[in-house]
Amino acid sequence: MLQQPDPLRTLMTVRGGQLTAVTCASCGCRLQADPEESGTWRHFGALGGRDAMGHRTACVELVHDGSGRVAVPA
Repeated sequence: MLQQPDPLRTLMTVRGGQLTAVTCASCGCRLQADPEESGTWRHFGALGGRDAMGHRTACVELVHDGSGRVAVPA
């Protein structure tokens, strides 16, 4: 299996005492760290307003924080 470089891998977080992938608080989709902006997350495989599974979600192209919530610009 082809491994992704470390900066592109989905990082893990602790939720409820369990080690888990970072997911969107709105829709539950998996997020990946944004390599261009540290501390921000984006939907995994987002393309053309759809997530990796092809679903349309309102937050698919928005930046998220480490807890999976849509980040509000300051």
